[in-house]
Amino acid sequence: MKFSPPLQQATLVKRYKRFLADVQLPDGQQITLHCPNTGSMKNCQFPGGSVWYSLSANPKRKYPGTWELIKNPDGQLIGVNTGRANELAEEGIRSGVISELQGYACLRREVPYGEENSRIDIFLSDGEKPDCYVEVKNTTLLEGDCGYFPDAVTVRGQKHVRELMSVVEKGYRGVLLFLVQHTGIKKVTAARHIDPDYADLLAQAQTLGVEVLVYATSLSSQEFCVERQLPFLD
Repeated sequence: MKFSPPLQQATLVKRYKRFLADVQLPDGQQITLHCPNTGSMKNCQFPGGSVWYSLSANPKRKYPGTWELIKNPDGQLIGVNTGRANELAEEGIRSGVISELQGYACLRREVPYGEENSRIDIFLSDGEKPDCYVEVKNTTLLEGDCGYFPDAVTVRGQKHVRELMSVVEKGYRGVLLFLVQHTGIKKVTAARHIDPDYADLLAQAQTLGVEVLVYATSLSSQEFCVERQLPFLD
């Protein structure tokens, strides 16, 4: 995923109302960016820190700038745009980096499925093998030396795990892909200390055959791309 032109740099002033962030430009001007992240952004907000944003050419947008990236005090980069995760996952599959999801003739996004009125992030199909349902989770919470998901209690995330369990019971592949947008995260596990119900459900799903994958993303102002696999700690 290349950015042309490259992302613009600024300094974070504050994030507020969930979807807005004020930043200061190098010339001292202050502008408001759209913050495309509905989560808590725990450990991902550092007033006074460097941020990078993209600009939309759509004249109807009230806030043309979109917050994409932030640097934490340790110099690590964090992708805050959760909407990028599905795009990155698709690129990682098509490029062959995500090796476990190769060999399917068709890839579709946002396909309705399941018993709880869900939409799967990525649906892979091929007439010679079982269909594969891939749920992508943007992962950015770093505590100590480990990445965690979720960063807040997630009823929606619990529903997605149940849906994957259901498709596996029907003979299909169900895959939970943790897409890491944090250069400091080297391993990932379920955030039991934040959402124990999610952690219990995920453990149950794994015993039923739901697959868990973790892939890291390289991040810069010029390009984001899926880079390598990371371990998942049960």
